[in-house]
Amino acid sequence: MSSMDQALQTLETALSRLDSALDALFEQSGDPAILRRELQVMSDDRARLAADLDAALAREAELQSLADEASAALGSAIAEVKAALELQETASGQG
Repeated sequence: MSSMDQALQTLETALSRLDSALDALFEQSGDPAILRRELQVMSDDRARLAADLDAALAREAELQSLADEASAALGSAIAEVKAALELQETASGQG
């Protein structure tokens, strides 16, 4: 076998090993096009979830504001009822 044949055989062996290594790598990591699509889907989902979260937080703030207003109105109503009851007790006690 000539040195040229030996070099050719070495090259073919190296190329075969490289091909096997690439096949294993692609099997392990998957098709790059599929991975890009999956990444895009995940990015789209993340953007949608972030928008949903922002909307939910805004709604929560709105509901908290309404609850605070309702609580203040209820507090005022309770105070008015107490005042009316005290006024009634005072009026009935004097009579």
